[in-house]
Amino acid sequence: MNLQSKRVLHSSPSLAAFTLASGRLGGLILFLLIAPCACDHPAAPTVTMQIGRESFALELATTEAEQELGLMHRDHLDSDKGMIFIFPDVAIRTFWNHDVSFPLDLIFLDAGGRIVSIKQMQQFSDLDVSSDAAAKYAIELNAGTAAGVGVKTGDTLSIPNQVAALSGR
Repeated sequence: MNLQSKRVLHSSPSLAAFTLASGRLGGLILFLLIAPCACDHPAAPTVTMQIGRESFALELATTEAEQELGLMHRDHLDSDKGMIFIFPDVAIRTFWNHDVSFPLDLIFLDAGGRIVSIKQMQQFSDLDVSSDAAAKYAIELNAGTAAGVGVKTGDTLSIPNQVAALSGR
């Protein structure tokens, strides 16, 4: 609304009070809609997956929107948690760590679960990090976790049935 139309609306005292109250109510409604976004993300569906010597609860990122958001806007990631990106095809994958406040390991897997590359991403980094070969899945874990659980390029991880079923979409 431009300044001229505000002057017209406020020409009547009762209309001005209504406009002011509506504006405050609208602001409150907008705040209530946006405020949850600044907190922890809502509980996303997860799958348990064995990675090396440890088991992890991985959030499923299957839609483009979920994949674009990834782990952004969080202040931490529990040591037994992560995220698995499930893609509809096998291709070179490129990630960045924009608006992620902690460094990550990025494990790229082919359709059979073979690790095609493991990369590291620094917090708040806009540098592109790509898989060395075509990947169907990517798993994000806290930095240092891949080495800590003993996985390396060439190892094969067992893809959970739930993940395999989702990858056929």
